[in-house]
Formats: sequence, structure tokens, C-alpha cells
Amino acid sequence: MNPPSRFLAYCCLALSMSLVGSYVALSKPLAAVFPVALLAWLRFGIGAIAMRRWVRRPAGEAPLSRQTKVLLFLESFFGNFLFTLCMISGVSMTSAVTAGVTMAAIPAVVALLSWLFLRESVTARTWSAIALAVLGIGLNAWSKGDQAQPAPASMGANPALGQLLLIAAVLCEAAYAVIGKKLTASVSPKRITALINLWGFALSTPAGLYLAWQFEFTQVAAPIWGLLLFYALAACVWTVWLWMTGLRVIAASQAGIFTVLLPISAALVGMLALGECIGPTQFLAFGIALASVAIATWPVRGRR
Repeated sequence: MNPPSRFLAYCCLALSMSLVGSYVALSKPLAAVFPVALLAWLRFGIGAIAMRRWVRRPAGEAPLSRQTKVLLFLESFFGNFLFTLCMISGVSMTSAVTAGVTMAAIPAVVALLSWLFLRESVTARTWSAIALAVLGIGLNAWSKGDQAQPAPASMGANPALGQLLLIAAVLCEAAYAVIGKKLTASVSPKRITALINLWGFALSTPAGLYLAWQFEFTQVAAPIWGLLLFYALAACVWTVWLWMTGLRVIAASQAGIFTVLLPISAALVGMLALGECIGPTQFLAFGIALASVAIATWPVRGRR
């Protein structure tokens, strides 16, 4: 498959993060019905069925080297498995506001890891865009502080450990972007998507099978099954394929800035579908965050 144009790559990255924010917001009813480990196992299982034809090596693609196989495992372990555990556990021990402020650091961490491991040169304009991204999403999270509800005692609040887990989640997401850039040099986006999903399914199977044996599936309403199908396809198939397609052309440090669209889309879905309110400060924060994307993607004079 020929690499997409820069504009199309930007669109893929933006749509990927927007879909992530959408299914994160709509996954609240699922988390209330299914245990987290069981939900992850069902998600990867549905994704494996949907992408069964993507696993085969396409004509013209070289066989997977040992290094590539290791990278595929690490991509799934950090980006799918460990990120989910760290994020959910960290939020349960702190608050959604703390998670929002911490997640604002993802673009900067992606740029730093890209410079360290991929030897990408990070321009001053990209650093400016990263600073705006952190400022915008941090302001958005801060604006929710007055509205935040204290976590129930049953969730086992532990701010110090929770903050460490959220930082670990940021590192996992940044590693996902950097490793993905490395993989796109030798493996097609479709095959990357299918293979890391299979690793996620394997990692979640022990806990998933144990919980499935005890779970009453007959008590789940039909709309929840439909929402589960959307969640699985969006999380395992669409968002990953779009992200890997964009990474074939765009540097990882620049692509990381598009993560600002995750909380923006989540907030918009929350307002339109879940009846949540967005105040003036949050609109200002979203404007700053979108400005960071515009700065990062604005064509450089002289570049075709």
C-alpha cells in the first residue's frame, strides 16, 4: 500500500484520537456492567474475529524479523494491556481531574521519546505546539476541579500511588506512539492492528476466562451488547488502523500532538450524548488545544 498524503495522514491521526475520546466517553455504561478484565477480553475477542483476514502477510511484505515480533508484543503490552490497567487503577485512586492534568503531558513525552529512541529532530514549532497542547488540556482538566466529586471510599483512594500509575499510563501511551512509528517501516497498518490485538487477547485471556465463568451474560440488555460491539470495533480496529496509517508519513513527535483531540471529543460526546455541561473556560481550553494542532500541521513554506 502506498503511503497516504500528509493531509490524509493528518486526517487519519485526528479521526483516530477523536474516536478514542468518543468510545472512552461511551464506555461508562459498559464498565458498570462488565468487570474491567472481562470487558478487555471481550473487546479483543471481537476484534480478533473482525480482523481474522488481516493477520496474513500480504504479498510483497517481508517475513517478520525477531526484532519486529518483539516490537509487536511491546506495542500491545504497553499500548493495549498495561495502559488500560494503569489508567483505570490510577483514576480509581485519585480523580478524573488528576488524570486529565496528567494526560496533558502525553504530547511532550511522545516528543521526548521520539528524540531519544527514533532520533527525530523536534523543531521549535513542534515544541510550541506541544506547550499549547499541554496548556489547553491542563486548563480543561483544571476547570473541572470545582465540579469534581470526591471518589467513593470503596474505590480505595491512594493519591500517591494513583499519581504514579497515571504517570505510568502516560509513558505507556507515549511508547505506543513511538513503537508504532518503528513498526510502520516494515509492516502494513492492517497487519499491525491485527497482530497487536491478538497479543492483547492472549494477555487478557486468563483473567477473562475466569471472570466469564462466573458472569451472568443472560442479564445483559441488548443495547449494552450493541454498545460493546461499537466499543470493540472502535478500540481494536478503527482507531489503531487509522493511527498506524498516519504514522507511516508523520513523525511520532508531531503525531503525538493529535492526542489533544481525545479529551476534546470525549467532552463533546459527554455534552451531546450524556447531557454533561461545558463551561466557558473549557471552550477556551479546547480552542488553545486545537490551536496547537493547527501550528503543528501548518505547511512549512517551501515544502511540497
